[in-house]
Amino acid sequence: MDEQAVQMTANQKRDNEPVEIDLLRLWNALRRKFWMVIIATVLAGVLAFTYTMFAVTPLYKATALFYVNNSDLSVGDASFSISSGDISTSKSLVSSYIVILNTRGTINDVIDYAGSDRSYGEVRGMISAAAVNETEIFAVDVTSTDPAEAESLANAIAHVIPKRIANIIEGSSAKVVDYAVQPASPYSPSYTKNTMTGLMLGFLISALLIVLVEAFDVTIKEEEDLDRCCKYPILASVPDMTSDNKKGRYYYRSSYKHSRYAYADKERGKGLIGSNIGFAASEAYKMLRTKIKYSFTDDNKCHVIAISSAMAGEGKSVSSANLAHTLAQFGERVLLIDCDMRRPTVAEKLGLSKTQGLSDYLTGTMEINGLLQRYSSKANDNVFYVMSAGPNPPNPMELLSSPKMETLMKSLRNLFDYIVLDMPPIGEVSDALVSARIADGLLLVVRQNYCNRIALKDAIWQFDSVGCKVLGVVVNCSYDDANSKYKYGKYKKYGYRYYRGNRYSRQYYRQAYGADRTVKDRTQNAAKTDARSDQKR
Repeated sequence: MDEQAVQMTANQKRDNEPVEIDLLRLWNALRRKFWMVIIATVLAGVLAFTYTMFAVTPLYKATALFYVNNSDLSVGDASFSISSGDISTSKSLVSSYIVILNTRGTINDVIDYAGSDRSYGEVRGMISAAAVNETEIFAVDVTSTDPAEAESLANAIAHVIPKRIANIIEGSSAKVVDYAVQPASPYSPSYTKNTMTGLMLGFLISALLIVLVEAFDVTIKEEEDLDRCCKYPILASVPDMTSDNKKGRYYYRSSYKHSRYAYADKERGKGLIGSNIGFAASEAYKMLRTKIKYSFTDDNKCHVIAISSAMAGEGKSVSSANLAHTLAQFGERVLLIDCDMRRPTVAEKLGLSKTQGLSDYLTGTMEINGLLQRYSSKANDNVFYVMSAGPNPPNPMELLSSPKMETLMKSLRNLFDYIVLDMPPIGEVSDALVSARIADGLLLVVRQNYCNRIALKDAIWQFDSVGCKVLGVVVNCSYDDANSKYKYGKYKKYGYRYYRGNRYSRQYYRQAYGADRTVKDRTQNAAKTDARSDQKR
């Protein structure tokens, strides 16, 4: 079987995978968004009540009762005897009387007697009749928007119907049990019934919508979602470092510098890279560094690590820069190369020059020595080197797959301990497949609540198809509300972050010396306390 047939078979197998519906996930989504269900239920009830009060025309009902009196009766030439206690016969008589009531002659007589200006069809639609609890008594109801009209028509029927029945069915009659009275209040609509119906519909529809949205939502929200579509381990979970700025989504966009959440100055613009990141994020990258070191068991002097993602905007460039910085903290010689020559962002995020870079070397216009830029987020930080993508070439895939790229990597392996390749997202272009072949291992950055399972499965399948060694997954912008109080990076009283940073901070002053002291007094007192502690030691 040739390579094309194998690829077609793999595509069919991937497309025919069954869709799993996790009932526990649906229940958790419904429980998490139950406040939306409550709001929708209350709004639906209020809307139903308001609509009933102002938009529905009230109807009034007047009722007249009749008793079916029968003995020996004859219809035409046929005569027969019936028993007044026979319930089935009474029911058949009631049906016969109702038919007589709805005839055009009877209705016209009722209209004439009541002096109404309505037509036959209108009056017939206002009249309904039925037996009362399967007895010989039947009730005639007349509904109208005018209570006086309902009473007038019902009493007109009480006057007309006994005579019509006596003339048509010999030996039988209908006697009036109770005349109609003018209704004092409408019987329809029912405010309670309509409001309860609105509440029930609001609850059911909102809950159904939440369940349907969650069932068809393929966004990766939890680690269990990764387990369903990814066979590789999670090496690190980096928390959202810009939670105050709409969970960081503006930073990771290519138009970050134009967003209204952009940092005011250049130094703060580099706050997500290097030593300025938070404690939890720093520990996550250190854990990633440790796991990467144990991922390579061979004796190669230099290891090339490629970093990509399934979709654009997942923070792979920030992850690449922080991984390079964390590796450099161990005294390793580290090089970060921006291989995304279509939309390069590494140089911009690090505040370095982007006019010259990788594309210049691959096109033969510059040598390696003129392309390496030194980067350090602080003066006393360990340094790593950066090679920007350079000017955007018209053929990035051809340049990355050229023999000159292989020659470049062989030369760089002799100069550095680690080389980090920031590759483009595999879901956008196929340049990452070319770069992945020259790497010793690949990291996939998956942004929580952003990447979807379909895109991630497709990315993994593409990297596996070219024989790329996937080291694992880095979850970016992760959070866990349920276990947040046990996280290292949270502002808890006994958390590790409480003891991190400058000892002479405002929080230290307040807890040690009170909030009413001046900064100068507190600084002096803190210095004296430290001197006494040093003497005791």
